[in-house]
Formats: sequence, structure tokens, C-alpha cells
Amino acid sequence: MHKNGRITRAEYHKRKKGKKIKWTFILIISLIIAAFCIVQIFLWNKDNNKVNEITEDINNEKIVKEERTDTAENINPPEDKSDDYWDYIKMDMMSVNFDELKNKNSDTVGFIKVNGTNVNYPIVQTTDNSFYLKHAFDKSKNSAGWVFADYRNDMVNFDKNTVIYGHSRSNQTVFGSLKKVLNKSWYGNKDNHIIKLSTPTENTLWQIVSIYTIKPESYYITTKFSDSQFKTFIQTIKDRSEINFSGTLNENDKILTLSTCEDVAGTTRLVIHAKLIKLDKR
Repeated sequence: MHKNGRITRAEYHKRKKGKKIKWTFILIISLIIAAFCIVQIFLWNKDNNKVNEITEDINNEKIVKEERTDTAENINPPEDKSDDYWDYIKMDMMSVNFDELKNKNSDTVGFIKVNGTNVNYPIVQTTDNSFYLKHAFDKSKNSAGWVFADYRNDMVNFDKNTVIYGHSRSNQTVFGSLKKVLNKSWYGNKDNHIIKLSTPTENTLWQIVSIYTIKPESYYITTKFSDSQFKTFIQTIKDRSEINFSGTLNENDKILTLSTCEDVAGTTRLVIHAKLIKLDKR
């Protein structure tokens, strides 16, 4: 640089070259990020399409049907005859051809339907809670995962709290459509407050009693309790509910818990609790 503050021609070209290298580097990084995002979107759509294909295949085979039954047992009926319980137990039960499903995947332990949502899926269970976070019903690798039961649960006799998980996909596959339960258009319709769950040994109805969002924790997915712990648990989940449901809870109830991510970042969970109200042995 000259003493008068003016830069030399050589210094000018050096600076210009430096800026060119800097912007070339920024452009390359931007292109790499853009390419990565495009690949991720492609893979995300591919996984979603795979889940849709599997679901359509199951639906086309008419594996699931709903029917009335006269042999079902009403579970823990409330004394209050105005309780919605008495309307819900009149609903049709869901029955499933598990031979067909088990031929497709021997890990199949149930089938779940949540009224007013797209949740209408086989439930799988394995020896951990991680495999079906990244694998579809056909056990192929898939970021959408599948609907699965907590490995600690007994899906034959049902524990005091049976926990079912699924990813919240933005295209509303797996448990993605459960976000509807926070909308007044969903919870304002009492016919939606029912979960139908069928296993190879019994068909069941569950009345929704609590819905809320919460930071990830282990408490609401506890599966085993002492009597006093369970009394505290059912009071806690009832108090947490962001919606006022009519159903009451007591220590004789069995709880079904659905858990999924409420936000894209996975920092908040959407939780649904329901109590067993009707059971029909298969």
C-alpha cells in the first residue's frame, strides 16, 4: 500500500482474488447443503410412500372389519349412568385377521384404530423400543418407522399402563394425524373419544380420558406400579389433560397410552391416555 493510503495494483488483485475464493467456497458449501436437503427430501418422501403402500396393501386385503357382539364384557362400569361410557360400550368392536398379518410380520401383536384420525395400523412389538423407530412393517429400513408397543408390555393380558409409540410424520402417516386431537373440530365430537384395539386373543374398546403435550419424560410411560403409585399416576394424567373429558378413573382401570412427537424438533410429546371399557375374548 502507498504511503498516501492508496493500495497498489498487486494488492488490489490479491484482495480481489481472496474475495473470489471466499465466495466460491460459500457457493460450494451452499450447493452441498442444497444437495443434501434434496436427497433428504427424496428419502423422506420415499419412506412415506413405502408406508402408504404397506397400509394400502393391508386395507385392500380387508383384514379388518367392525361388528357388533353380544359376548363382550363391560369393564369397570361407572355408577353414573350419564357418563359417556354407557354410549361408548354400544359401539361396534373391531376384529382382525391376525393370521394374514403375522404372515407378513411375525412381530404383529395388535391392531389399533383412533376415531377421527388416520391411525389404522397393525401394532408390532420386539425386544427393544428402537428397532421400529427406523423400520417399517415389512422390517425394511424406513425413517417413518411403524406403530409399536413398548417392549416391557404384555399385549396378551395388558398391564396397568400399555404404551404404544409412533412417529409424527408431517404427511399424517403413522401417528402424524394424532395432532388432530388438539383441534376443537376433533375433541368437540364425542364419537372421536374412542380407541379400538384388537389383539390375537381379544377385541377391546378404550375411552379417552386425557390428552396433553409435555417435554419428554419417563413417568407417563411407566408400565408397572404399586397400588399407591397407580392411584397417583391416574390422578396425575387426569390433572394434566388439556381437554375436559367426562370419563372417570380409579385404581381398577387399565390405561392405554399413545405417545408421539408434537413438534418437528422432537422436543415435545403429544400424549393420549384411554381406559379399557369393553373386552371380547376371541
